[in-house]
Amino acid sequence: MTEQRLFSNQRLIRLIIPLVIEQALTILVGMCDGVMVSSVGEAAISGVSLVDMINNVILVLFAALATGGAVVTSQFLGARQGEKARQSAGQLVLMSAVLGVAALEEEIEDLEDTLKKPARIRKIIVGELEDVRKKYAQPRKTEIIYSHEVEYEEEPEDTPDYPVTLFLSREGYFKKITPQSLRMSGEQKFKEGDGLFRQVEATNNTELMFFTDRQQVYKVRAADFADSKASVLGDYLPTKLGMDEDEKVIDMVLPGDYSGHLLFFFENGKCARVALSAYATTSNRRKLTGAYSDKSPLTALLHLTEDKELALISTEPRALLLHTSLLSPKTTRATQGVAVMNMKPRYRLQRVCDFADSGIVNLSRYRVRSIPAAGALLREEDQGREQMTLL
Repeated sequence: MTEQRLFSNQRLIRLIIPLVIEQALTILVGMCDGVMVSSVGEAAISGVSLVDMINNVILVLFAALATGGAVVTSQFLGARQGEKARQSAGQLVLMSAVLGVAALEEEIEDLEDTLKKPARIRKIIVGELEDVRKKYAQPRKTEIIYSHEVEYEEEPEDTPDYPVTLFLSREGYFKKITPQSLRMSGEQKFKEGDGLFRQVEATNNTELMFFTDRQQVYKVRAADFADSKASVLGDYLPTKLGMDEDEKVIDMVLPGDYSGHLLFFFENGKCARVALSAYATTSNRRKLTGAYSDKSPLTALLHLTEDKELALISTEPRALLLHTSLLSPKTTRATQGVAVMNMKPRYRLQRVCDFADSGIVNLSRYRVRSIPAAGALLREEDQGREQMTLL
């Protein structure tokens, strides 16, 4: 009598092959992960190994569940109880699905809770960034440089150096004239309504600094301008220097060896004494921003090589005589300065000049020994030269 088998050898082979492939893929997952991160470093390989161990634990748990279910199902099959075998197999599948769905629902619930709590999101982001910083932290190898901050290396060239006279008009026209041309020319030509603002003796290689009403300074050399004549208007600086729209030149400074200081007097009665060395650059940078404070309109800009006495006159009109030694130097270009002349709300600082050019006769009346000070009302006899100048 031939024994009837439940499974033939062919059916067993078809059942075993997928199981072998499954186990091979399970092992390959960990191996491939290790190969892919092997080039990153030891820490990455260790991390993958730890995760792979956790993954294997979960697979073993489900494998145990499947094995237990398979034993029960096999017993029913061996007893020729097909209906109960199907029921036990169904229960096994159902239990696995329930556990998987329960785990999935728990994860979804956790993600929804995270989305509802911004503080938790921030905590997760901070934690991940901290991990990145610890793993990849290293000094920055690049730097953001804006176009106006680009430093251009000076190319060595044989620029001739000879005496010149520099002229700056109130409207921002600039002329460089040689002594020979100046002797041969007549009166300086200016645009209608314009006039001379500053005239300086210099040389062709002299460095120039043009301060503007946008708290910026443009640095060039006199050699960058062509020799001119008294009969022409000269170069219009906003166009020549590529200034911003509606930007205007307010003064010109010759820094020389960058010794001394710049005095910025503002309409609110404050003054900033800034070391000229604060404007020195290692390379020929053409434009500097934040040249002075923008908290109050600028009244006057003076280049100070040595301490002296200045006259300050307000629109009230009040005046005081200030010795510049009372002003403490600052190294920050955009400093607001210190209060020098106490101003009433409706008045402003109008004029700053050397005391000898102020027209003040009674010097002791306006001289101060400490700042800030209100100054004294300007007497009529102390306005003589000022009135003549205005006429």
